[in-house]
Amino acid sequence: MAAKDLYEKDFYKILGVAKNATSDEIKKKYRSLARELHPDKNKGDKKLEEQFKAVSEANDILSDEKKRAEYDEARSLFERGGFRAPQGGRGQQGGGDFNDIFGGGSSQDIFANLFGGRRGPRKGQDLQTESTISFRESVFGTTLELRLSTDGGAAQNISARVPAGVNDGAKIRIKGKGAPGEAGPGDLFILLHVKPHPIFARKGEHLTITLPVTFAEAALGADIRVPTLGDEEVVVRLSAGTPNGRVLRVKGRGIKKASTTGDLLVTVEVQVPRHVEGKARKALEDFAEATQDENVRTDFIAKASS
Repeated sequence: MAAKDLYEKDFYKILGVAKNATSDEIKKKYRSLARELHPDKNKGDKKLEEQFKAVSEANDILSDEKKRAEYDEARSLFERGGFRAPQGGRGQQGGGDFNDIFGGGSSQDIFANLFGGRRGPRKGQDLQTESTISFRESVFGTTLELRLSTDGGAAQNISARVPAGVNDGAKIRIKGKGAPGEAGPGDLFILLHVKPHPIFARKGEHLTITLPVTFAEAALGADIRVPTLGDEEVVVRLSAGTPNGRVLRVKGRGIKKASTTGDLLVTVEVQVPRHVEGKARKALEDFAEATQDENVRTDFIAKASS
């Protein structure tokens, strides 16, 4: 970034904090904005991605006491007209020469000195690749074995550990596996795509599944075996009269992370038979006759006229 951009940008305004904000206030505001604007939450929204970068840049300066002090000093000079276009490599601050104040050089050189000195050897460029993993691998974690080459160089084998519980679109970083540079190689970022599972999905740290049950099981109650991602089954109990769409919770059968474990959420889906013949049909007819005095739409109709 050009030095001019640094002293012309109002990082306090970008973060939405006062110029006398404390370090804790800056940290709290940044965390709030970072959660709201993070690219993983706003995939494909370029505008919010740029805002996230701007907020991160502002926090990088204002959260560091030395950088903040230097930035405040430079901004103060800029607002008083201290930074003017250099003439023959020299500039004016008020009636004096700001070469004398900052030790010589253009405004670009001054800001290079303020924020870490003149540019030395640069690290190599960060690189990005993509990989697709199964839903099961995203839940339990896995190790990727990749073979990549950079800038036409020799291919290298790269092993990358994918932690348990990653989301579709997550990125993992491998230090030192990017393009080579004078100050060392850059980093490699792996963008992960998670293939959907035939019956399981996720909701935060919870796994979800839709369980088909018969009308008789829902009406009379039943114990039903339900598969889990752990290659075993659990038994869920349907109480008599379980309605379609009810969600049953199986504790501890969700996604396990460092300090938390989610649950398995089982949504009941009552299956209505398409064809009913013989004894089954006779039984349903007898049931319909036995319950003909029950009107399940009484409240429904009353609400329509309210």
